[in-house]
Amino acid sequence: MNALMILDVHTAWAWFVVVSNGLAGIWSLTAHRWPALRSRALWWFTAASQATVLVQVILGVIMLNKYKLQAPKFHMFYGFVGLIAITILYSYRVQLKHKLYLLYGFGGIFVMGLGIRAMLVAAIKSP
Repeated sequence: MNALMILDVHTAWAWFVVVSNGLAGIWSLTAHRWPALRSRALWWFTAASQATVLVQVILGVIMLNKYKLQAPKFHMFYGFVGLIAITILYSYRVQLKHKLYLLYGFGGIFVMGLGIRAMLVAAIKSP
């Protein structure tokens, strides 16, 4: 893989991160309201969507370390905050067991927002 190819994968994967975490958040919020939507598939989808963030960060780290590409200001910040947010969500699952669907619903939407913000920062061209 060359630098441009991994940059293209990183850019395309960002959409997957945003959409999957948004869908997981919406599904969890609707499952809070309608218990019929609560299933094991929700948790598998949530875990998979959160794992996309880790893959995205790893791709970014490879671009920085192996190919010496420069990241826009605050772009890396949003990626690492996404990982930290997922860790915090996981750590609160026992304490907020009675509000678990709300926790992961709003958490998924938050992670989606971080992904959107990272994409916007990357889209802005610095002079």
